[in-house]
Amino acid sequence: MFVLSKLFWMAVQPLSLVFLLGLLALLLMLVRWHRAAVGALATALLLLFVTLYTTTGSYLLQVLEARFPRPASDPADVACMIVLGGAFETEVTTARGGIELNQSADRFVEALRLALLHPQAKILVSGGDGSLSGAYEGDAAASLRFFGAFGLPADRLVTETTSRNTDENAQNSRQILAQNGLSDCLLITSAFHMPRSVGLFRKADIAVTPWPTDFRTTGKVGLGLDFTQPTLNAQQMATATREWLGLLAYWAMGRIDTIFPAP
Repeated sequence: MFVLSKLFWMAVQPLSLVFLLGLLALLLMLVRWHRAAVGALATALLLLFVTLYTTTGSYLLQVLEARFPRPASDPADVACMIVLGGAFETEVTTARGGIELNQSADRFVEALRLALLHPQAKILVSGGDGSLSGAYEGDAAASLRFFGAFGLPADRLVTETTSRNTDENAQNSRQILAQNGLSDCLLITSAFHMPRSVGLFRKADIAVTPWPTDFRTTGKVGLGLDFTQPTLNAQQMATATREWLGLLAYWAMGRIDTIFPAP
């Protein structure tokens, strides 16, 4: 299932669909199905325009981010935190060592901030190698260097190194939490990723307090044209498409109870 999900996403992300529709149009032209070819090409161009030159991606991300708002103040007490992986460039760190963070770095920056405020809190980092090759270290392994660089002792960290996706994050964390006597943890992940994550942790019967970070939108985005930043628009669209498809797929497979989990 993990491999199928990876291959499916490679095919259905917006720019891949544009390419596949363009290829289909070319093949249809070769067999002289001109009307069908024009339809496929027109669909590809429309999808490309929406992806590059509208705010659709940001708007869809904004809906996800609004589901679990940022708390108004820091928690008075924190016993433990669960930090979901996805914030390290593990292909690079495997080859070079060190600490190389990506756009989701706020997950670990926020965990570090809260860890310094609450020195008694344990940190469970859940994240193995989510690549198809399985050749890289996961976020949990890289996080040991990250937190250690800021003086956090190793005994405050609990690492879950085998999960490859969010469903496995929840399933694998359940046993580790029980083994370490941890409960009622903060769940720290990107705001757009929080609905799916909360749904999966609830299904695994793990009580968590959502603590969203890594917001990608202003919260004030409306649907419209945007010719100023096509690369960013494409990235936002890909992220939003993946997350909404993930919610739909997990709901269809019974891994979450509702298609759009709420507080």
